[in-house]
Amino acid sequence: MNNATTTVAISPPTAALLEVALREALQPTSLEVVDESAAHAGHSGSNAQGYGTHFRVRIASPLFDGKSRLARHRLVYDSLQTFIAQGLHAIAIETL
Repeated sequence: MNNATTTVAISPPTAALLEVALREALQPTSLEVVDESAAHAGHSGSNAQGYGTHFRVRIASPLFDGKSRLARHRLVYDSLQTFIAQGLHAIAIETL
């Protein structure tokens, strides 16, 4: 396991860490990760810290070529599985 993956596995979800994981897994040509957690305060999936639970991902990757929308989304979810296991509650995905 490399240092970036180790950091991902032990740190709370942040936009920067999600970006590292997505860049490593999907080699995107375009990527934007936005933490929208603060907008979900009080929501059942939020946490007391106000971050790390709700993210928006806009991503383009050559690995999406020829894949259905569902398959592209699955690639993103699979790349972020460590964070989901840590409590990431919602990911809005826009594949380009």
